[in-house]
Amino acid sequence: MKRTIIMLLSFALLAACNKQLEEYNPSGLTTDQVFSTPDGFETLVSAAYSYNRWWYGKEEGYSLAEMGTDLWTSGTGDKYIDLTQYYNLQASNTVVSGLWKQLYAAINLCNTGLGRIDKAGYADDKKAIRNAELHFLRAFYYWHIVEMWGGVHFTVTETSGVETTANRTVVDSFYALIFRDLETAVNNLPITTTDYGRATKPAAQAFLARMCLTRGLNVRAAALADSVINNYSYALLPKYSDLWRMDNLQNKEVVWAVNYMKNLVFDDKVDASLYPGGHPRGANNGHLMFGMKYDDLPGMQRDVLNGRPFNRYMPSLFLLNLFNEQADSRYNATFKSVWLCNNLKTAPAGMKLGDTAVVCSKYIVDATGKNYRVYDRNTTYNSDEGGKDRTHYVSLQKFDDPTRAATGEEESSRDAFVIRLAEMYLIAAEAQFNLGNSSKAADYINVIRKRAAVPGHEAEMVITGADISLDLILDERARELAGEQLRWFDLKRTGKLADRIKKSPDAAKNFQPYHVLRPIPQDQIDAVTNKTEFTQNIGYQ
Repeated sequence: MKRTIIMLLSFALLAACNKQLEEYNPSGLTTDQVFSTPDGFETLVSAAYSYNRWWYGKEEGYSLAEMGTDLWTSGTGDKYIDLTQYYNLQASNTVVSGLWKQLYAAINLCNTGLGRIDKAGYADDKKAIRNAELHFLRAFYYWHIVEMWGGVHFTVTETSGVETTANRTVVDSFYALIFRDLETAVNNLPITTTDYGRATKPAAQAFLARMCLTRGLNVRAAALADSVINNYSYALLPKYSDLWRMDNLQNKEVVWAVNYMKNLVFDDKVDASLYPGGHPRGANNGHLMFGMKYDDLPGMQRDVLNGRPFNRYMPSLFLLNLFNEQADSRYNATFKSVWLCNNLKTAPAGMKLGDTAVVCSKYIVDATGKNYRVYDRNTTYNSDEGGKDRTHYVSLQKFDDPTRAATGEEESSRDAFVIRLAEMYLIAAEAQFNLGNSSKAADYINVIRKRAAVPGHEAEMVITGADISLDLILDERARELAGEQLRWFDLKRTGKLADRIKKSPDAAKNFQPYHVLRPIPQDQIDAVTNKTEFTQNIGYQ
C-alpha cells in the first residue's frame, strides 16, 4: 500500500485537471488508458483505500463516530459543537458536507474499478483479489453512508459526467449490496497479505460479522466472529497497554488498520489537489484531540512526550466511572491522570524535574498542602456530571505519539485500528446474548476482561451469565474500545442512543430522536434538480 503512494499522488494530480477552467494534460494519458493496464489500475485500488484517511484518525471522524454519545463531551477547543452536542445541528455543517463528498467519491471510484477491471490486463488470480478488495471497500464506505444518512443516494455504476438527480433508496437495499459485496470479498481475498493495510479474508469476515450483528443476524454474526478468533493467527496481546505502543502497531491483535507512513511527507498534510482549500488532513491526528491543556500550568511546558493539546474532547464522568482501576488495567492504559514537572522556571518552590506537577482525578481530592495542581471531580464536572472545567481533565492517551519529531508536529504516523480481535469477542458475546445464551456470552467477555486484569485481581474481573445485559455489553465495549470510532454506531445499532446519551448531559439536553440520522448536506440538496424526490432528512431544515 505505502509504496504506491507516489503513483497515487501523480494520478490525483492528473485527475485534478478536471477542476481547471483550462485543462492541460502534458502526459496525454486518458482515464481509459491508465485503467487499462495493471500498473495503472493499481493506482485506482490504492486510491480507493486512501479515502479511509478522511475518517480514521481524523477530527471529523471522531466528531461523528465518538462524540454525541455517552462517553465524551466537549473540551474548550471543540470546533463542532453542533455535531458533538447536537446544538442546532443543520445541513450547513461543514464536517457532514465534507465527509459526504469524500464517501461518495470513494463509492464512485470503487464502482469505476468494478466496472473496468475486466479490461485492466490482470492475470486471473490478481484480478480476483483486486476485485474482492473493491467489493470490500464499497461495502465499507456504504456502511458509513447508510448509517449516517439512512436511505439516500445509491448507485453501483461509474459516474462519468455531471449528474443533477439523486435517488432515495431504502436502507434494506444498501445492506443487500453490502452483504453481496462482503460475500465476494470473503470468497476471494487472501488469508494474509505482505502489503500491510490491504483487506484480507479474515478482515472481510470480521466486518461481515459486524454487519450481521447490525442487522440482527445473530447466529451468523457469532459464527463469523468465532471464525476470526479461531481460524487465523490473530491473538490478544498479553497486555492491553502494549496495543498502543508506537513500536508495536503491527501486532497480532489488529485485524485491519488504516496505515499511515512514517515519512510524513507522504501523508500529505496539505495538498491543493488531494485536499482542496489547503485543509490539513495528513496523518493520524488522534493524538491532538483528547489531551487537556497542560502546557501553561506551573512546572509544565509543551514537550513531545506530553503532546500538543488541541483540547477538543474530554471524557464524560460516566466513562471514567465505568472502570475499577484497581482491578482493570485498561483505565491507566487508556487515560493520563498525572503530568510530571518538565519546567523548573515556572515550578512551585520545592518541586523538582520529574515530580508530580498536575493531577486530574475522577474522585474528590483534598489538595490541602500539596504543591502541585489538582483538578478533581468537583473542579472538572458539574453536579449533573456535565463539563465544568473543559480545559483540565483526565485525558485519553491511547493515541499519543511520543515519537513525533517536534513539539509542534500535528501529524502522527500511528496506524488507526479499524478492527481488532477484541471486537470479535464482543460481537460474539452480544450475538450469544441476543440468542439467549448469557452464560456463553459471559465466557467471551471474560476472555478480554481477564486480559485486562491487574495482577492479583483476576477474580474481580470475572463475570457470570447472570450479570449479562445489553447495557453491560455496551459498558464493556466502552472500556475496551473507547475512542476507536465505533461508539455512535454501537448505540445506534442497539437502539440505545437516546437512552445512553443521558449519561453525557451536555449532549443530552439538545438530542432529538431524529438525530439518529445526520442532515444531508445543504449543498447537495441545492445541487439536485429533483428536489421533490430527494428531500432533506426529517427534522433538519
